[in-house]
Amino acid sequence: MEKDPIRPIYDRLERTSLIIIACSIPVFAIVYLYSQNNTLDFDRPNLPAWLDFVFLGFIYAILAVGYMNFHKAIKVVLANPMDLLDKVIIYKDATLNRLKLLLLSSILSPTGLLIFENNGYIIAYALTLVLISLGKPSPDRMVRLMRLKGEEKERVIRIKTRES
Repeated sequence: MEKDPIRPIYDRLERTSLIIIACSIPVFAIVYLYSQNNTLDFDRPNLPAWLDFVFLGFIYAILAVGYMNFHKAIKVVLANPMDLLDKVIIYKDATLNRLKLLLLSSILSPTGLLIFENNGYIIAYALTLVLISLGKPSPDRMVRLMRLKGEEKERVIRIKTRES
């Protein structure tokens, strides 16, 4: 039996999402613990308060743009008839773009927390983690989002089974 070309695409996509999760959590944890510790003092730049809100708004805008761009790309898959490999490639590209924006958000949130000590950055980071975990690729999610049926659905579901 020949190897399905969808499996390596999915494996790389899943690995990338796990790396993003693994990289972002320790950075935020260190910054969060530092911001809660009163014994260490860091000379923060004296920036205007409006810059704090602009920076925080920028992070939320990144999250919104990533979400909208992802769903716009999925609508292209739904609107145009194409073979399964093309659908999976579009899904992969959309997911990678979304993960890049989520990675950017997961870097900017601790940066904002470190500089401004605003709890809004903790909420932004928590929202980023929720979007990363909800957007983590899985065969079931691919089937649901791309509304696959029949043979296409079976091919994607088979990704779950381990290769021998």
